[in-house]
This record gives sequence, structure tokens and C-alpha cells, in this order.
Amino acid sequence: MKELLATIAKSLVDNPSMVQVNEVAEEESIKLELKVAPEDMGKVIGKQGRIAKAIRTVVKAAAIKENKRVVVEII
Repeated sequence: MKELLATIAKSLVDNPSMVQVNEVAEEESIKLELKVAPEDMGKVIGKQGRIAKAIRTVVKAAAIKENKRVVVEII
């Protein structure tokens, strides 16, 4: 999951070296924290949050295949 999120985020931003993904294991789910450069934040979120929603959908679909629950948080 972590690699998938990093790959998607790096393809969207202008500064891919600033992309960081932290994985935090919780009781029932996995929380992925995505950090990007401040100037790339709009590219990851998109208009009205559409790109962020699409990223979450793709990561959740991949997690379902592995019978896991994932929460994507953009910091």
C-alpha cells in the first residue's frame, strides 16, 4: 500500500523527492500519512478534493484485495 501511494503521489507532483509516506499501524486499520511539498499540495488534493478522493479510492481498492482497511491522510 505504501509503495502504491508513493508512486501515485510522485507522478502528480513537480517535486517528487519531497514525497513522504508514513505507515501507522492501528488496531483495525492501517493509516497512511502522505506528505508533499507545500507548493504541490493543490496538485495532490485537486479541485474540490477530487484527486484526493480518487487516490483514496484506488488505495482502498488495493487494500480490499489484501483484506485490510486503509485510511489515507494528506498532511
